[in-house]
Amino acid sequence: MAVDKNTRSIESGIETDFSGKLSYGSYLQLDRLLSAQVPVSRPEHHDELLFIIQHQTTELWFKLVLHELAAVRRLLQADDLRSALKGIARIKHIQHILTEQWSVLATLTPAEYAEFRGDLGPASGFQSFQYRAVEFLLGNKNAGMLKVFEGNPAAHRMLAGLLEQSSIYDEFLALLHRRGYAVPERLLARDFRQAHVFEPELVQTFKHIYEHAQENWEIYEACEELVDLEDNFQLWRFRHLKTVERIIGLKPGTGGSSGAGFLRKALDLTFFPELFAVRTDIGRPGAGGGSAPATGRRSGT
Repeated sequence: MAVDKNTRSIESGIETDFSGKLSYGSYLQLDRLLSAQVPVSRPEHHDELLFIIQHQTTELWFKLVLHELAAVRRLLQADDLRSALKGIARIKHIQHILTEQWSVLATLTPAEYAEFRGDLGPASGFQSFQYRAVEFLLGNKNAGMLKVFEGNPAAHRMLAGLLEQSSIYDEFLALLHRRGYAVPERLLARDFRQAHVFEPELVQTFKHIYEHAQENWEIYEACEELVDLEDNFQLWRFRHLKTVERIIGLKPGTGGSSGAGFLRKALDLTFFPELFAVRTDIGRPGAGGGSAPATGRRSGT
């Protein structure tokens, strides 16, 4: 009898009866997950499923990013910098996936999107509360954004809570202070409801860290990880902008924004301004500004 070499037999030990047992599908609740794609276009447009899945998967990744950022914040508070950096490393991998996802949506042509865009009404990615939560945890606080979520009490509560809390950059600066680095006291007791504002005195502290990396290796590495995090976020913003331009050009957004123009303004926002400003001063004698001691450490430590 001929053996079909293109068929793999099921091994005897493989489970096939899942009556009353946890299966792959039930563990992942695939019935709920795969029924959550509900196109609104009538007749249903072929490409709307792509549009829905693109945004749903983005929100799932945002959920994991928020999970990791919350852990990073707790670890920084506990002075466990190495574990915090592990969490940031995972977030960076997620960011790469989020950025690459735009290339899938970019296969949607302007004509294809125009056929169902009107069915979306005022729904817009601007209304993503998880995206705002990520920005809040990274330090881009904006109390005005809460108004968008007044109709969603759970999302509003979440963002209102994060608005009051320190960001991961606030906690990183607090960790530096505890370890004896020159961080202005006013930054440790600032109003966390406000976005972090550029602090010239910090530049001198970071300049010392970068110019004496071997003696400050763990902190130096943390600085570079934060720079990676912001770089990745900006790349995601840029790909978002270019994808929008590719599909709708300069049309206004469905949620009422100016569209590409609004997204372009976001490229000027920064989470960790001193970590970028210090690059201008590294290697320049006497550069860096501020009153921090030349050692980058607080006097007496």
